[in-house]
Amino acid sequence: MPATPRSRRERPAKPALTREGIVTAAVRILRAEGLQKVTMRRLAQELDTGPASLYVYVRDTAELHAAVLDELLGTLDPPPAQGSWRERLEQVLVAYTGMLLEYPSLARSALTSWPSGPHYLALIETLLGLLDEGGVERARAAWGVDLLLQRATASAAEHAGRESRADWDALGRALTQVSERTHPHIAAASGALLAGTPDQRVSWAIQTLVNGIQQTAVPTTRE
Repeated sequence: MPATPRSRRERPAKPALTREGIVTAAVRILRAEGLQKVTMRRLAQELDTGPASLYVYVRDTAELHAAVLDELLGTLDPPPAQGSWRERLEQVLVAYTGMLLEYPSLARSALTSWPSGPHYLALIETLLGLLDEGGVERARAAWGVDLLLQRATASAAEHAGRESRADWDALGRALTQVSERTHPHIAAASGALLAGTPDQRVSWAIQTLVNGIQQTAVPTTRE
């Protein structure tokens, strides 16, 4: 006996689509299935709608991934209240990098997707405030924030892949086995090239960039 058709009027009403709801659903998919599944088609399935309806709220997948990153930035702890401005700046950047390391594909996507939401703006505001506290001239701080975030994002993307440990080990073997005749500088520096813990290298990189930002003038713009 054929099933009796069910009237649409008897079904529960679907919640209205909103950008906030779309991004929340995208974060849910990211955590459960990975960034590769955060597509318009999968998202539409999650929200029981058609993919075309999502483009009213999100321009494309790149914008969606940027919005997901902004949403995750809202999960970071507030900036530390104790310590020097340099120490607090480093802690903020390490926390940002650590968040990206939890989502390897998002770390790579973040290299080309720039969020513009409230949490990303809050991150920029925090970094600018810390550089200002350290007496860094405003134009240098403005350009420096971009450099610091690029470095943190690239670092997370570099180390996010599951193959990175094997790649690093292979590089280490190659550096220690080079010939002094063909690669004299590498042979002399092989120990230093491989020295230090990841945390020490991250700290050194951030402080090196900060030193450069403090000392390097921004070019004068010509009209």
